[in-house]
Amino acid sequence: MLSSLRSLPSRLKSTLSPPASFASSPPALSLPLSVSGNPSKAAGLLCLSSAAIVTGIVSVGGLTRLTKSGLSMTYWKPAQILPPQTLEEWTEEFDAYKAFPEFEQRRSMSLEEFKSIYYWEWGHRIMGRVAGMWYGVGLVGLFATGRVPKGYAPRLLGLFSLGGAQGAVGWWMVKSGLGDDRRGDRKEIRVTPYRLAAHLTTAFVTYAGLVWTGLELLCPEGERRRAAELVRGKIEALSSPGARAQALQKLARFRSLALLSTALTAVTVTSGAFVAGNDAGNAYNDWPYMNGRLVPWEDMIDTSGTDGPAYLNVFENTAFVQFDHRILAYATSAAIASTAAYGAHARGALEKLGLRVLSPQVTNGLRAMCALAVCQVSLGISTLVLYVPVHLAASHQLGSLALLTSGVFLTSSMRYIGMAVRRDVGKGERGVVGGAIKKSAQ
Repeated sequence: MLSSLRSLPSRLKSTLSPPASFASSPPALSLPLSVSGNPSKAAGLLCLSSAAIVTGIVSVGGLTRLTKSGLSMTYWKPAQILPPQTLEEWTEEFDAYKAFPEFEQRRSMSLEEFKSIYYWEWGHRIMGRVAGMWYGVGLVGLFATGRVPKGYAPRLLGLFSLGGAQGAVGWWMVKSGLGDDRRGDRKEIRVTPYRLAAHLTTAFVTYAGLVWTGLELLCPEGERRRAAELVRGKIEALSSPGARAQALQKLARFRSLALLSTALTAVTVTSGAFVAGNDAGNAYNDWPYMNGRLVPWEDMIDTSGTDGPAYLNVFENTAFVQFDHRILAYATSAAIASTAAYGAHARGALEKLGLRVLSPQVTNGLRAMCALAVCQVSLGISTLVLYVPVHLAASHQLGSLALLTSGVFLTSSMRYIGMAVRRDVGKGERGVVGGAIKKSAQ
């Protein structure tokens, strides 16, 4: 684990003035994830461990969808823990499934085949309850022992509520595939893409909230503010107003690009939910073309297959949904590449000024995001051209969670930079970038 922040002031003071020679680089800023004696540590670890369980839930949920198992449990009983135990119970469960529209397309299914899809859905639901129990019991423990960090009670309770609501959203999604209005469907019966997108997006929001809060609690606000003030002190100690303005500008732009990359990742993940909901990955299985065309306009603007206004094609038209996902993936990849390129440029420019203020967390977070982006793009293309094999499709969904995690980690690690380039470190005044630029112009 990284060294303690206690030695941070002395390391930073040693680099307040530009070095006489650039033969050796100035010492790096280090921000440990956990501060010794941190009273918020228990709450932070609870959030991160719960996020790990959510990762498993998302993974199993993806496999449940890919194995077409999501409609096997035709009821919602939150108190149920065990699956059917006897042949009689299994027969009763199978008979209940036969009463719903999906079985009309699976009349040759045997009891053993039904068991295999049932276990996927049952496992997905049980993991959700395990996550709720783990976080809920842990939260009660924090309240009982007075270890809820000051000001965090509403957020921690909100995350619990969001996780609890996820079960209701999941059942709301499943119900869209069980109604009698689905009888006679020629296409394979599946849940509506809107509800699937709501279910997956809620899971990702809950996960991101847990990770962000966990990281925030393990590196308390006071420590980040102290680091930000020390960085600002280094910058303000530069003799040239122009150098100060340049340093602040580089840091501000680097942080903005990181935020953009993370935001685009989140939007791309949401669009992927509509690809899954429309089963759009099983069409246009060539790349970089779509059935031999870069943009299949005639397929994308066709309104004959959509009930309702033409704009619904964005969410329901297979060609449009897949095209959206591709474009967003390209935009996200370009943003991440731009962040990496500008980060390298900013690091070099800052070191020429005698500043080495990018922490190892920032550097490692950016490296992880770049590597995961390459893996995720490769997985996406492979999944598409190989006609969505289950193992690749599941890996692609899990990869999107990993990529989002790297973005959340990166932006969380850069919070001290945001504080450093604003005059409101503890005061709420306007940013120093504009002030420094004005000074440099005088």
